[in-house]
Amino acid sequence: MKENMMFAWIASWLALAGQLVFFMGVALFTGDWRYMMWSFMISIIVGIPSIIGTYKRNQ
Repeated sequence: MKENMMFAWIASWLALAGQLVFFMGVALFTGDWRYMMWSFMISIIVGIPSIIGTYKRNQ
C-alpha cells in the first residue's frame, strides 16, 4: 500500500512555516519579540524531525 507522501511533505512544511508566520504576527501585534524567539525554537525542534522522517519514509 502506497502512502500519500507528497501530502505529508507539504503538510510538514506548511505546519513549520505556518507556526513561524503566526507567531511573527503575534510578535508584531504585541511588540514582544520573545514570542517569535520561542516559537522559532519550538518549530525547529518539532518541525525538522518530522520533515526528516517524511523524507526518509519517502525514499
